[in-house]
Amino acid sequence: MTTATMTQPTTHTFGILAADKLAQEGLDWIAAQPDCTLFDKPGLTEAEYAELLAAGGIHAMIVRSGITVTAPMLENPGDLRVIARAGVGVDNIDLEAATAKGILVVNTAEASTITTAELAFTLMCGLARNIGPASRVMSQGGWDRNKYTGTQLAGKTVGVVGFGRIGQTFATRALAFEMNVLAFDPFINAATMMDGRVKMYTDFSQMIPHCDILTFHVPLNDATRGMLNAQTFAKCKKGVMVINAARGGVVDEDAIIPALEAGHCGGIALDVYNEEPPAADSPLRTHPKVLCTPHLGASTKEAQKAVSTDAAYQCLEFLRGEGIKGAVNAGGVRVDLDAIQTAFVDLSQRMSDLIAPMVTRGISEVGIELGSKKLGPASGTIERTVLIGLLQPHTEQRLNVINVGPYAEQRGIKTRTAVVEEGDASGSPSIPELVIEIKGPANKIDPNTPAADRTRRIVGRVYDDGKPRVVEINGYHMDMVPAGHMAVIQNDDKPGIIGTVGSEFGNAGVNIADMTISRRKVEGKVTALMVLKLDSPATDELIDRLLKRDGILKVAPVKLPDEKG
Repeated sequence: MTTATMTQPTTHTFGILAADKLAQEGLDWIAAQPDCTLFDKPGLTEAEYAELLAAGGIHAMIVRSGITVTAPMLENPGDLRVIARAGVGVDNIDLEAATAKGILVVNTAEASTITTAELAFTLMCGLARNIGPASRVMSQGGWDRNKYTGTQLAGKTVGVVGFGRIGQTFATRALAFEMNVLAFDPFINAATMMDGRVKMYTDFSQMIPHCDILTFHVPLNDATRGMLNAQTFAKCKKGVMVINAARGGVVDEDAIIPALEAGHCGGIALDVYNEEPPAADSPLRTHPKVLCTPHLGASTKEAQKAVSTDAAYQCLEFLRGEGIKGAVNAGGVRVDLDAIQTAFVDLSQRMSDLIAPMVTRGISEVGIELGSKKLGPASGTIERTVLIGLLQPHTEQRLNVINVGPYAEQRGIKTRTAVVEEGDASGSPSIPELVIEIKGPANKIDPNTPAADRTRRIVGRVYDDGKPRVVEINGYHMDMVPAGHMAVIQNDDKPGIIGTVGSEFGNAGVNIADMTISRRKVEGKVTALMVLKLDSPATDELIDRLLKRDGILKVAPVKLPDEKG
């Protein structure tokens, strides 16, 4: 596990490598710094960059999307301490290799916040006033004012889906236009935001019937993929307008044209697509009620300048020992922990990753209990590791031990970590254990739901062999090593279910390496939990088939680190 330190390199002259074409303003800023030497070398080969780094004297590397920073490139990184992505996405940087070499990776996500929010707002205005089709008719020599009568935005209700930096920036502008603003974000535990001017929802389906317009500002993951689809379109106001400048796939593209033709959707503006560019003959390019742009979210002169200068500044801020901003990983600096503490940090990662798919109602509080005073020094690292596991699936922002605490606090998520005395009631030593409890927001809890189902709980231990064990999940008791590809299945406790599961996995060609089964009885009903260890991942098709089988209630695939040793 890693943490942040402000250790400076031995030299006070920092070499900054621009490995992509950067805005001139960023290059000029670096060259003007008295403690910097600029190496402006875009367009080299992987081998040439590897050789340049290995020679030493390069302390920071700035990239955009035109270069891939690979593990071989970082095999001998010389003096390299930080890689800055001038932009948001870091898919072109091998984070695992960088972290293993103790290299901090940062990005400049905030630099394009205003630009992206402005594009979404522009698309909304264009959609409301039929700018796209009206402009096409004018360019063809036509003139039809009545056909393109639009609607004003003042007084309309816009639903902002995802209330992070970009969503909030959009909302500020909508409020200035005298619009009513609602927002959906299951990981913000507050009734309102922005001084009470924005009503918050933690259930997408509850918000959408109230909205004249929907705008999406969420990452693409299992929780958001296709969240606006044929079923949710039907729950919207008839004629709802939609803007997606977030990620392709958040809106189900197959549902768009039918919704437009049926009148469920009054118009849609798209800047992102499942495949980019979309096919030349795609109806999304030609339908009169679709306003489309070619992924222009961050494409302004100001944003391109900002990402370059911000990347340069963030590198120097870290190298000078002044702080860390925009951290994507944790820099690879290990915490000074003994073997048992390190084992519990590893266990906490596996436990939080395992329980995370079962946390679907949002989070109001995370409770962590460490059953040994020996684990005290690791409590902060364990707490942050647990939060990363629980929250990372729900955000595009890369979380790490540096930024996850403020991220959770900003969303109203309370965290409490307690270290308790080891030993049982008789005073005899007991096996140290880790307990994680996750509570959902109060307004999301159905009073008819059994108490045992209102809190997600997982318990783990590390035995003398040093291996991590999970001994309880949501009241189901077991003893298994969480590692590799897994699937967690909750089902009615009745004959034939195990055979059904085995057959489905067998038909899909996925081998079950191990199976742990536990049962519990709540208010007269007996259910079971199967935890499967797999030789290969469960496919989406396999999961869909399982969920259609009678008696199977929930299926959650999980990928954990492989078993050590």
